[in-house]
Amino acid sequence: MRKKLGFAICGSFCTHSEAIKVMKELSEEYDIVPILSYISSETDTRFGTAEELKAKIKEISGREAVNTIAEAEKFGPSSPLDSMIICPCTGNTLAKLANGITDTPVTMAAKAHLRSDRPLLVALASNDAMSGNFINIGKLLNRKNVYFVPMKQDDTVKKPHSLVADFSCCREGVNAVREGKQIRPLFT
Repeated sequence: MRKKLGFAICGSFCTHSEAIKVMKELSEEYDIVPILSYISSETDTRFGTAEELKAKIKEISGREAVNTIAEAEKFGPSSPLDSMIICPCTGNTLAKLANGITDTPVTMAAKAHLRSDRPLLVALASNDAMSGNFINIGKLLNRKNVYFVPMKQDDTVKKPHSLVADFSCCREGVNAVREGKQIRPLFT
């Protein structure tokens, strides 16, 4: 029986195509349970429509995405996931996770998942990761069962405070967190 992997997508729309590639790759090994933030579930952008995103997710996972807080709460003890990845995780969601704010399907799924002492992997994509959100990265690095996909600066000139996950490391990261390990180096 394949392990259940919660796969949450937040509103870093420019990285959604990378997230979909990661989801497709992980679906070869894991039973994917998709979770969408409100913004990802409802917003059309130059990178695609919300309906297109939902259709791709359903094609890969064979499921409709969880997109309400009530649906996401079940990922605690009553319907646990083996592990969970937030890919991409925005700075907004990162700050909420670090400070115990549970007001979206993604943050509720993460809270419910973590309360069962199960691993959460964060694939960050944030323009303020090395300014306003740097403290939240530090908080979560010290939190039990929270791990990060290695990150890099994506544009040191135009976006000097931005960090984005190295999406090519997601599969390795998911497999490592199942063993309680953080892959290194964290910053590439």
